[in-house]
Amino acid sequence: MIKNILAIRNDRFGEFLLNIPALRALKDKYPLAKITLAVSAQVYELAAAATCVDQVVVWDQIKRGLRKYRFDLGVVLNPTKEAHRSIFLAGIPVRVGYNRKWGFLLTHKLKDTKHLGDRHEVDCNLELVGLLGAKVSDKSLSVRVDDNLYKYFINQSIVIIHPFTSDPVKQWPIERFNQLANRIRAELDLKVVMVGLSSNPMELSDNIINMINKTTLTELAALLKRGILVISGDSGPMHLASAVGTPVLALFRNDLPGKTALRWGPWGQGHTVIEKPNLNDITVDEVFNKAKEVLNR
Repeated sequence: MIKNILAIRNDRFGEFLLNIPALRALKDKYPLAKITLAVSAQVYELAAAATCVDQVVVWDQIKRGLRKYRFDLGVVLNPTKEAHRSIFLAGIPVRVGYNRKWGFLLTHKLKDTKHLGDRHEVDCNLELVGLLGAKVSDKSLSVRVDDNLYKYFINQSIVIIHPFTSDPVKQWPIERFNQLANRIRAELDLKVVMVGLSSNPMELSDNIINMINKTTLTELAALLKRGILVISGDSGPMHLASAVGTPVLALFRNDLPGKTALRWGPWGQGHTVIEKPNLNDITVDEVFNKAKEVLNR
């Protein structure tokens, strides 16, 4: 009988969010079991806001002492040799993951075809836990949000822009995000908030609210929930906006298999994607007009 489950997803927070339906499926499959989720230290606070796990731990702090936890089942949601080796040496009897990076150490393994980009990452994660017969009808990315934060934005119409990506090939030019923000503020008379993390200072007009480098992940979730629209490239905040129920306008390129919106686009209903082979071909006019169309729905 499965009583004690370890799930590992120790990379970036956007990828973590897309595993919430799979974690919920595990909880539905094993309702009496305790699910411990191991994440990176940077994701810990946000992961603790997920409602489908019982405990959140930092992977680097527990990976060398796994045996003492006596897990019955280990699920490696992002394959690494270290994770596969660790759950094997810990004597976890049921070990689930992708058949790569020492997949021979697993008892249940799935061929990793995610790079083909023929389905969404959420569906890939659900397919993995499906090896155990786990499935779920609620595929949302819901996380708990502190509704006491950013109350001064209540009853205000704000558009939130996240202009950064972790991968340069997915980056719409920063200066165009700036131009877009100014047009939304001037022509639509809406408050615009810029968010995200950046090591390079970004000069914004005085009428743009600058929240860059000023929020934790849980604070960012609360801020995104206040928005009437979030505009972003392919990024973690884009997925976080989806998780808190705010409509997203996302900018993607569609010429790289495995990096398109089909796999990584905003999850759920009510979102909009502008997608072209070259991000430089997406104009400020195009994004502004699409944003205006979305806001007028």
